[in-house]
Amino acid sequence: MLKKRELQDCQALYELMVHPDVFPFVRHKANSYEEFLFITKQTIEAEERGELISRTILDEWGNPIGTINLFDIEDGAGFLGTWLGKPYHGKGYNQIAKDAFFHELFYERSINTIFMRIRKVNVRSTKAAEKLPYVTLANETRKQLWEAINQGEDIYNLYEISKDNYTLYAMRQQKLDDEQQRKEA
Repeated sequence: MLKKRELQDCQALYELMVHPDVFPFVRHKANSYEEFLFITKQTIEAEERGELISRTILDEWGNPIGTINLFDIEDGAGFLGTWLGKPYHGKGYNQIAKDAFFHELFYERSINTIFMRIRKVNVRSTKAAEKLPYVTLANETRKQLWEAINQGEDIYNLYEISKDNYTLYAMRQQKLDDEQQRKEA
């Protein structure tokens, strides 16, 4: 479902990224395939320096369909950035990718907090974030950070995912899955 970023995936990812429903919401925009290659190379190098964590999202056949990233890592916290190609919207890939990525961040890395800044105009992402039981709106509880991300033209809501909230969610999900398997057996 996830793999480390590789240059060989750039052509497929670039074609998906430039779709008008996707492009405005990509953090590192590229206006050409060559620029996308360069940005991807920089991303791989930044991960090697510990500045970010970036993964390619794959479909069930191993085809690249988007990326999921943790940017601006500092003191065990960072900002989530994810995008999927338009043909993969609404098919459950985003949640599967987030679960795999959060598991890596919280249990294999030293990340304790994941922030999401979502433009107020991005209704699709806002609704998706607010459906997740482990996400909390942090505009008031992290007011300084919320004010810092709203210095430009775009206005964002700030959401927070703590390791503790995600762990409780994962434990509940596992219990539900176990109960379902017992019923089916």
